[in-house]
Amino acid sequence: MAQPRIAKVFGAVNIGSFRISAMVAGLTETGEMVVLGSFHRAAQGIKRGYVTDMRAATFAVRDAVERAEKLANTAVTSVWIGASGAGLASQVAQVEVDIGGRRIEQEDIEHLLIAARDVIQPDGRMVLHAQPAHYTLDGADGVSDPKGLHAERLGVDIHVMLADGAPVRNITEAVQNAHLDVEAVIGSPIAAGYACLTSEERELGVALVEFGAEVTNVSVYAAGMLLGLVTIPMGSGDITDAVASAFGIRRFQAERLKCVHGSAIASPADHREMIPVNAPGEEGTGPTARHADDKNRVPRAELVSVITGHLGRWMEEVNKALKGLGFTGQRGQLVVVTGGGAELAGLADYAQQALGKPVRVGKPLHIKGLAEAHATPGFSTLAGLVLYAAADPIDIRSLGPRQQETFRYSGVGLVNRVVRALKEYF
Repeated sequence: MAQPRIAKVFGAVNIGSFRISAMVAGLTETGEMVVLGSFHRAAQGIKRGYVTDMRAATFAVRDAVERAEKLANTAVTSVWIGASGAGLASQVAQVEVDIGGRRIEQEDIEHLLIAARDVIQPDGRMVLHAQPAHYTLDGADGVSDPKGLHAERLGVDIHVMLADGAPVRNITEAVQNAHLDVEAVIGSPIAAGYACLTSEERELGVALVEFGAEVTNVSVYAAGMLLGLVTIPMGSGDITDAVASAFGIRRFQAERLKCVHGSAIASPADHREMIPVNAPGEEGTGPTARHADDKNRVPRAELVSVITGHLGRWMEEVNKALKGLGFTGQRGQLVVVTGGGAELAGLADYAQQALGKPVRVGKPLHIKGLAEAHATPGFSTLAGLVLYAAADPIDIRSLGPRQQETFRYSGVGLVNRVVRALKEYF
């Protein structure tokens, strides 16, 4: 049976502090997303989501993209970029206009979205995207398409993602220097939400915790939209540094110990288990760890103790962020943890005990052709970027001056500017 033809190709680059990853994916004529090639490499010139060395960052981006193109046997000229740093922030605004009880036409919807441009108050920051999440008819929400319905007042909830301008321009320039056009810079909470949250979860209310290498983004979804987020300057790389410091070993050795033998849950057998600091075939290289035996092995209990000690401090910050976002009560239930740090053994159980809420690990869902090594929480943002690109959501910033002039005198009433407090949704 012949495979469906690829109708459109998308390129994506996720610029993280630990790794830079690239993906080439195609949308088939039947509407299915298929990964054609993906690759990742160690990050260079990036610190906590910010570009610190333009030349090194550009080289890493170009290398990752070229290798993904080679695997896909397809070249891309433009990409969608994921950003986890850059001082991400989120806000929700509501706009309403008078309809007068008549039938809603497409012109009314377009006028409403144009009016929403005036509601956005970035306060000197850059607007990454501003999207209508859902419409309201006379205060009743949850309307996906109001065209053809009757109402006295038509409203829309707009989700706005903000970022600091200079860091975003640096990320964009690093990609452009790699001879690639930038379609858009997408906040990682938006992309990761596309990859590992179901529409029902986003509707009922869910917290998404992206446990990255040097940054953790805590975001809250409800009523189908992202309501707010908090960025914590801590990540799984800090656990690696804590392990390296505790045992007096190199970072690459500490990273291996954490990934291969580490756990967020202690076991009575940990005290009896000695784990090698060096990988097989690397015996005798690198320093001898503190408290190691003559074979350079350390008690697993000590490793787990270091990990859980740092996780405790991290979880305190996550819990504080969730409370600040109003993620409490009946609608503040499910927490989804994703990102590279979510691959730590036992993390979901640890987080569930610490937060007192059900927790699951989120990874890319339903993407055909995704390599097994990339079907993990650490690649949720990358996979979400191509899903976001294929979904092609409306961004009210794309409504140009000509459209604004066309609908300025359409007779629709005065805009009521209201910014809802996040806690009203819970």
